[in-house]
Amino acid sequence: MKTILSVSLMMMMMVVMTSFTPSTRFMQQANPQLTFEQQVYDFGTVYTDDLPDTKVDIHFTNTGGGPLLISGVRACCGTRVLEWPREPVLPGDSGTVKVNFRLSPNPQSISRTVTITYNHPDTPSTVFRIIGRVVSR
Repeated sequence: MKTILSVSLMMMMMVVMTSFTPSTRFMQQANPQLTFEQQVYDFGTVYTDDLPDTKVDIHFTNTGGGPLLISGVRACCGTRVLEWPREPVLPGDSGTVKVNFRLSPNPQSISRTVTITYNHPDTPSTVFRIIGRVVSR
């Protein structure tokens, strides 16, 4: 009788404990997710005698279920990161990373990347690309 009671008690405890364990699906929804409005900014073709302003605002939204914390933003090739949100971006809210760079008046390809590191356990960083082409008239 004691054995049956012990086994029954253990099974009840297991049922209760598994009912309070968060599911994998819930945990994935609780993670933040940084989603860009557009994945690439394309300057298109620009001319050496009419170079555009090279300030780019990278707009994003937290499409996940938890607060998004950006821990760093790196840019390549002389691109300067001017600002990014230092406070948590709540689920459904948006933010902006501002960058700028200089183009020399020579024919060239524009290929810049901005890497944003944030608090997602599986994909802790994402890359935004800036592309285009500078040509002579």
